[in-house]
Amino acid sequence: MNNVVIKSILYSDASEAIHKIRDQVFVAEQGIDPRLEFDGMDDRAKHFLAYSQAQPIGTVRVRNWSENTAKIERLAVLPAFRGQGIGTQIMEAALSDLSNAGVEQVIVYAQIHARPFYRKLNFVAQGEPFSEAGILHYKMAKCLTLRDPNI
Repeated sequence: MNNVVIKSILYSDASEAIHKIRDQVFVAEQGIDPRLEFDGMDDRAKHFLAYSQAQPIGTVRVRNWSENTAKIERLAVLPAFRGQGIGTQIMEAALSDLSNAGVEQVIVYAQIHARPFYRKLNFVAQGEPFSEAGILHYKMAKCLTLRDPNI
């Protein structure tokens, strides 16, 4: 989709749009309890929004996990815009931003059906599946830096 614009944005500047997308995708479609979906951590995260013709259509949040690791969470694209590579574009924007910031590793908790999507982005599953919000997930990780093994 050529007319998609991805922007890094503060939650306070786009909370209504972010909430609307995640409410539709996670709460309405997947039946996730809103108290779990809106966990009070959004103000401490960096967010990315995808826009098509100035309409917010997708989102993701990024949180610091440890000193050199970040966690990407809550990737959501509105149903009418799925299958067009928008989720990949959002992830690539977030990954590029993290790489530019010197983050070494990125973690995602991928819903089991989303594992192939994350594999295409070079994430590797770690460990056994686990349940979160009643949905099976895999912890997946991706290295963003190439380290010299001699250092």
